[in-house]
Amino acid sequence: MNIIIRQEKVQDINEVYHLIQKSFENAEHSDHDEHNLVNRLRSSTKFIPELSLVAEYENKIVGHILFTEILVGDQTLVALAPVAVLPEMQSKGIGKLLIIEGHKIARQLGYKGAVVMGHDKYYPKFGYKKASQYGIKAPFEVSDANFMAIELMNGGLSDVQGVVEYAKEFFGN
Repeated sequence: MNIIIRQEKVQDINEVYHLIQKSFENAEHSDHDEHNLVNRLRSSTKFIPELSLVAEYENKIVGHILFTEILVGDQTLVALAPVAVLPEMQSKGIGKLLIIEGHKIARQLGYKGAVVMGHDKYYPKFGYKKASQYGIKAPFEVSDANFMAIELMNGGLSDVQGVVEYAKEFFGN
């Protein structure tokens, strides 16, 4: 399968909106608002255009990932949220390609670490560990197993601790 990962363009926004909506339609752990969340985050000061990526297959967008800036103490990290793949394209490694490329670009941009609230069986495959092991806490109630962090650089989270401060857009308008 020839999947191209590239930065999202303005003309992709509508297609990405519908892709995200469709991806989470039947998701068990979802508020089914991820598509609106991404739209809100695009207008946030924490939005990083280089880290809004799409996966293209046969000239069709089949996946999307977004990383936005967060603060933990005095350190700026990124949060992965959300990653979306069309239902008929899931389990083909597209999410994996998006995550790996996203981590690579975040590292190149100088971000030392990332957090994610997600499936405790999926994200550890990419090196995510319980955020609590790094002294990083969520600003809301979440299972320790589902709130994870990863060092994007060696020792990147060694001097980071505290409560994650997300972009206000995460919590609606």
